[in-house]
Amino acid sequence: MSKSVLVGLTGGIGSGKSTVAKIFESLGVPVFHSDIVAKSIVDNDTDVISEIVAEFGDIYLDGELDKVKMATIVFNDKKSLETLNKIVHPKVALYFENWVEEHKAEPILIKEAAILIETGAYKHMDEIVLVTAPESVRIQRAVLRDSTSEQKVKDRIQSQLSDTEKNKFADFTINNDGGLLVIPQVLKVYKMLLEL
Repeated sequence: MSKSVLVGLTGGIGSGKSTVAKIFESLGVPVFHSDIVAKSIVDNDTDVISEIVAEFGDIYLDGELDKVKMATIVFNDKKSLETLNKIVHPKVALYFENWVEEHKAEPILIKEAAILIETGAYKHMDEIVLVTAPESVRIQRAVLRDSTSEQKVKDRIQSQLSDTEKNKFADFTINNDGGLLVIPQVLKVYKMLLEL
């Protein structure tokens, strides 16, 4: 039996990678949502919670990570962000391995992750799909979606690799600038992935 093709799906804040993930899911492709799993881990995994508290102090509010407080710390300090990633990402990788095992009969498996390239997780993927959009469009989308300020979104964008940098790692690029239709682009990538 042939092995599933492991596909990393990434894109910066507001690029629309979640929309692309939904289109793949509607085609019957299982998608592992790394960011959702990571959020669940920081709120529920007792080992991770202990490590976070040991590193950052009592940053939990009513049993959940105070995301605003944490974001303020990590987005202004690269070392803190690296520390947090070192605590959370090995656990996410473990969950992903188990998930792949559970879905190994599928021809294509997708791992959706905002910082797939930054964490080095891309090295474990067979193919990388990058979702791009102009910065102005991304800022507009993220401000509306997260009810946040333009400056906060710009800070997040600064903390992530640029599309130009990410493009060096991408096998496929989906342009989600609001002008080009996304579904035909996803279908084209899907057909190419099935042929691998």
